[in-house]
Amino acid sequence: MSENRLLGREECSALRGIAILGIMLHNYCHWLGFAVKENEYTFMEMNTDRLLQVLSHPDIYLPVHLLSFFGHYGVPLFLFLSGYGLVLKYEDAARNCRPKPLPFIKYHYLKLLRMMIPGFVAFIIVDAMTPGAWRFHSGNVVAQMLMCINILPGPDRIIWPGPYWFFGLMMQLYIIYILLLRRHWSFTVCAMAVCWILQAACMPEGETLNRLRYNFVGGILPFGFGLLCARYLPAGVPFIKGLVRPAIAAVALTILIVVMSFGYHSWLWVPAVVIAAAIVWIKITPTPVLRQLAWVGSISAAMFVAHPILRKVFIPISRRGDIYDGLLLYIIATVAVSWMFKLVIDRIPAPGMK
Repeated sequence: MSENRLLGREECSALRGIAILGIMLHNYCHWLGFAVKENEYTFMEMNTDRLLQVLSHPDIYLPVHLLSFFGHYGVPLFLFLSGYGLVLKYEDAARNCRPKPLPFIKYHYLKLLRMMIPGFVAFIIVDAMTPGAWRFHSGNVVAQMLMCINILPGPDRIIWPGPYWFFGLMMQLYIIYILLLRRHWSFTVCAMAVCWILQAACMPEGETLNRLRYNFVGGILPFGFGLLCARYLPAGVPFIKGLVRPAIAAVALTILIVVMSFGYHSWLWVPAVVIAAAIVWIKITPTPVLRQLAWVGSISAAMFVAHPILRKVFIPISRRGDIYDGLLLYIIATVAVSWMFKLVIDRIPAPGMK
């Protein structure tokens, strides 16, 4: 990446590290019955009421509550980075790379499938061997392999493991990008506006909003921000470095995330604030910590497909009362297994774009 970009290569990798840690820890903590549940696909006031309660009366499990409620915002951070990366890869004038739609779609589908298959195979084996095995239906398995399961009715009841809904979302965004969003900036802005209006018009706890947010309508905002920042925000680098109090800005944005989470219409815009906060935080992160986060980011794809497997193995430890013991073992095992998964994925022949 050129020096005048908003984010350097190591910073992007570190942001991936933050994103996958948030997703991985969220997907463990929100399985614990006592944890405050998130507002991810719908907005439920009972969840924000519980968040306010635990913030007002914190105990030793406050980190679990916060990870359960806020950790899923690693997803929009990934979407932002995906949009950002697409611009650098396909729109940089120096690269002169203008792929045609069908080869582009095929390449990115095979790229996602290459990442998903090892984790999915390992998961169904572990799932069959542990209590509470899922009853897989052939139609849903095929839809998951084709990455179109998100559009089926009741996606939150048929996608298993749950985090794999992300593959269908990314496939939709790749298609929309190559057909529409790589054109003039106005297409991206209009898409973001239309998708926001569709969500704003929904009932906060309704099934319509749930279906929309499982699909591209809920992901266009952070994805579009990634496209626009990569294209038009190289001037953002001196702005961030020139802040008089960057730490204060980072803390203020973090507080704003919490405040905006209590209202339905402001909640729709929280992903944008999460992205801004993450960028500012990463700009002031000490280099040794940045490098460690970048290493985590380098195995983030493997961690994404591997962590549901380890969650099912270690969650019983926390459910019987050893909350942090189970969580610690889950973290250690997930990092180790993800590193091994990356070695496996890297040995699978990578697709080419023809």
